Formats: sequence, C-alpha cells, structure tokens
Amino acid sequence: MRELTEFEKYVIEDKGTERPFSGEYNQHDAQGIYHCKRCDAALYRSEHKFNAHCGWPAFDDEIEDAVKRIADADGQRTEIVCRQCDAHLGHVFEGEYLTEKNIRHCVNSVSMQFKPVQVDAQSSIQWATLAGGCFWCLEAIYTQLKGVISVQSGYCGGDETRANYKDVCSGTTGHAEVVHIEFDRQMISFEDLLEVFFKSHDPTTLNRQGNDIGSQYRSAIFAHTDEQIKIASAMIDLLMKAEVYDSAIVTELVAFDVFYPAESYHDDYFANNGQQPYCQMVVKPKLDKFKALFKEKLKR
Repeated sequence: MRELTEFEKYVIEDKGTERPFSGEYNQHDAQGIYHCKRCDAALYRSEHKFNAHCGWPAFDDEIEDAVKRIADADGQRTEIVCRQCDAHLGHVFEGEYLTEKNIRHCVNSVSMQFKPVQVDAQSSIQWATLAGGCFWCLEAIYTQLKGVISVQSGYCGGDETRANYKDVCSGTTGHAEVVHIEFDRQMISFEDLLEVFFKSHDPTTLNRQGNDIGSQYRSAIFAHTDEQIKIASAMIDLLMKAEVYDSAIVTELVAFDVFYPAESYHDDYFANNGQQPYCQMVVKPKLDKFKALFKEKLKR
C-alpha cells in the first residue's frame, strides 16, 4: 500500500471530496490507465473518460471487476470504491444520458494515479485537430476519407467549465468548434488532411463561415507536434504566394492543448440528421463539392 498524504487520506479513507475543477485529471486527455492511488490496481482506461462538465474526472465504463458499488452513507447516492483495497473513489450516476452507455463514474483525481501508455515512436496512428466553421460540416467530410479512423466533434481553445454547446454558441468562451481526427499516416498524410481542410471552408473570413458568425466558427489548426506546425505553416505560405485566394488567409496556427468532446447528440450528426434543414442547405452542398474534388481519396 502506498503511504498517503493528509489530503489523500481525507478523500480516500475518510470519504471526502476534492473541490470541483481542482483535480489534476479533470482536463486530462492523455492515453493510458488510471490506477488506484493507494494500492495501484488498474481502474479505468483513457478511452472510458469523457467530458461531463461536472468538475471531476468522468468515466462511462471501468476495467472489469475493478470497482465496487456500495450504498452511500447519505442514503441516496451510490459510492464507488476500489475493489482491491476499498479506497473511496467517488460516486456513480445513471440515467443522465451523457454518453451512449448512460453511466457516469464521478471520481476524485486524488484517488487515482495515471500511467501513460508507452507510445511507439514508429506508430503510424496520429491525431489532427482542425476548426473551420460548424463541426457538423467537417465531421461529415472527414469521415469519408480513406485512412481516417475516427472523427469526433468538440471544442478547443477555452476552459472546461464552459465547453458545452450552449455556451460555445454564444461566442464568448474562447472555444472553436473543431473536429478531432484519428488517422493512419501510412494511408493518408497530414498534408492530405490540410488540403481537404483548405478546400472545405473559406480560410480568409475572420470568425465566420457563411451565415455562421462568431469566434467559435474561426479557421484554426491546433497542431499536435512541431512537425505539424512546420507542415501547416509551409502550406499557408504556399497558398498565400500562389494567390489562391482573393484575400489573406486568417487561419490561426496554435499548439494543441486540450480537446473537449461535444455532447453525444453531435456524433455523426449529418448521418443521423440528414433531412434537417441546416444539413440540406449547408452540410450536404459542402459534402457533395468535397466528394467531387476528392474522388480518389474516398472510402469505398
């Protein structure tokens, strides 16, 4: 058993709670495993974690037989503890419909210790995070590409406390609507993704794409690596010198920090809501234009 600090004892042994938005894993999105702080038992995988906007790390699943549920002393909630050592983790809630699994493990950061996955430097799997107006449009486009493994809509550029659709749509949170793209660079390159990006939106309009107006609709590249910064910078310079556009490119190029997944009802939005007026008038024409331009890159 690991020796605990006084505050760790307060939470883990005395069933206390850390302040919301104060824990080190609240905004954490690295790949790896979350372990019990006291006994080191593996509890949650990073793919279980989601943004619940509640102030504590949230998970919609657990490693099999890692977590035990018991009736809370308040007589209303369900407490969750480490099955191996009974360390207090937090509480579990159901019926909130925040993810498809409809469950939320609300866990104190101080109850856990994160161990990152050892990343293979030769791995072909990479990430790209791009903002170019409404994320419904970009998600519909990028899911069509060969080599793209997954596309998730979400938010970048602001803090977690306001990373929700209603607040972001106000244009006051600092977030941009983005797509978070997992891709296999052996099948499609970052340059290819940027080529699609610059042909799928207008990078010369500041904080605007068509009738979508506000800083949340800005054009931006959130680079994950120095290599991505160099590639994006070179492409922007090339496009500017070639005078491809009538006006200057205003696309932001910034370092990626944290991605906040959008609410689950945004997932595959065009595929699930294709008859909705916005999809018919805005998303579908962009998707049709994209398919005509990039026939050779489409999934079969």
